[in-house]
Amino acid sequence: MNTKPYVIGLDLGGTNSEFGIVDQNAHIVASTRVKTAGHGDINQYVDDCVAALQPIIEEVGGIEKIHAMGIGAPNGNYYTGCIEFAPNLPWKGNLPLAQMFSDRLGIPVRLTNDANAAAMGEMAYGAAKGMQNFIMITLGTGVGSGIVVNGQMVLGCDGMAGELGHVIVEKGGRQCGCGRKGCLETYCSATGVVRTAREILEKTDKQTLLRDIPLDKIESKDVAIAAGKGDEVAKSIFEETGRILGEACADFTAFSSPEAFVFFGGLTKAGDLIMDPIKRAYDENVLQCFKGKAKFLVSELDGAGAAVLGASALGWEAK
Repeated sequence: MNTKPYVIGLDLGGTNSEFGIVDQNAHIVASTRVKTAGHGDINQYVDDCVAALQPIIEEVGGIEKIHAMGIGAPNGNYYTGCIEFAPNLPWKGNLPLAQMFSDRLGIPVRLTNDANAAAMGEMAYGAAKGMQNFIMITLGTGVGSGIVVNGQMVLGCDGMAGELGHVIVEKGGRQCGCGRKGCLETYCSATGVVRTAREILEKTDKQTLLRDIPLDKIESKDVAIAAGKGDEVAKSIFEETGRILGEACADFTAFSSPEAFVFFGGLTKAGDLIMDPIKRAYDENVLQCFKGKAKFLVSELDGAGAAVLGASALGWEAK
């Protein structure tokens, strides 16, 4: 049992950074948020985060009550504590973020990939509790993944394994922020759904409720709302998105045979509109020996909860 009763968890997203102070029973007892977008300078970002943390740290009795901090971040490397060349963040290059927070707060800080953190949260507290083999897929600005095999996160030789969002699903397809073309992320993220919608509106004259929204203002939730109202174009966008993702999951099963796929992030709010085509395409494409084995689950943890709790679990590991 740790003598210091709290850890800090940070879910660092492309738009917002969500902080939670977490107790040993996995309760988020205090939280705050800082905008990630717009922070062009990484040092200013860390300073602003530390300033936002001070009031909630005081709320729980000061920094002497905090055991450590855990961070889940895009392209976060568990081994080095660095964010390495993240395409969806405002800062470029190789950034020693764990060390930067540790220097300012005076506590140990551990860092991992954001989808790995979400997977850890789900395995400890959510839909994957008790599972030894599963794949977490995060559907947000990008597509992230955390792969658990035999109860352990797959990290690879360099800490960067498990980037399933950057598997190519369409040769010579859409340009991705990572520099490649045709990545899963460019079709099956919230951003990908918007790209599909814009392509249909620009290249066809199909009637759809989406034409009531300026082209540059369409968001994935607008597509979900239109689909929920029975709009055929919007429904077809989710059908196509789900097909691509289901086929990709059938491929992923071939190498790790997961008990479940757990989906997390904004796009999951579309419910059956996205989940039904995922399952259908998976069943049509998965190898016969894997048919009927994997469950398809949506995260049981609210909002940033899975990633904050997963990141906090990293904090408890810190010595």
